[in-house]
Amino acid sequence: MAKLVASRYANALFEVGIEGDKLDILNEELKAVVDIFKENEDFLNILKAPLVSKEEKKVLVENVYKDRASLEMLNFLKVLIDKGRIGIIYEIFDEFKVLMNEKNNVLEAVAVTAVPMNEDMLKQLQEKLSKIKGKNILLKNEVDKSVLGGVLVKMGNEEIDGTLKTRLEKLQDKLSQIIA
Repeated sequence: MAKLVASRYANALFEVGIEGDKLDILNEELKAVVDIFKENEDFLNILKAPLVSKEEKKVLVENVYKDRASLEMLNFLKVLIDKGRIGIIYEIFDEFKVLMNEKNNVLEAVAVTAVPMNEDMLKQLQEKLSKIKGKNILLKNEVDKSVLGGVLVKMGNEEIDGTLKTRLEKLQDKLSQIIA
């Protein structure tokens, strides 16, 4: 439910950005807003608190963001406060990123490895994935010692599993079928 609502707000902000030719600016501002909330969870908690009036919340947002954000972003935050939706700002940001990535032909991916990948390996994998998908790939590396070796690539709902752990599990399954 929250994802659907977040998607609607993200779409609305995206449309405002397209109409005003401010999409990149709104993207940066939304990221900055989210970063401030992450650094100051108490600030977000005040904006979510039912005991603080909506007018007080809007004045607070105005004071904090008036020199840091466009009028469109300020109005967007005020709408979220009026509708009681400021608590889903992180989900809205995630949905907005999806829209921006689609517009820019970008696909975010994560390469999970047992040890950190060096820059050259990461770049080579990124280039291969770009050719396969026909999109610009934003690749991050996460370390998980349980994969033992190889790489697990996660792109949206898709996974490419080339890990030693999976190969060993498949071998174990085959051996147990032979023995049984």
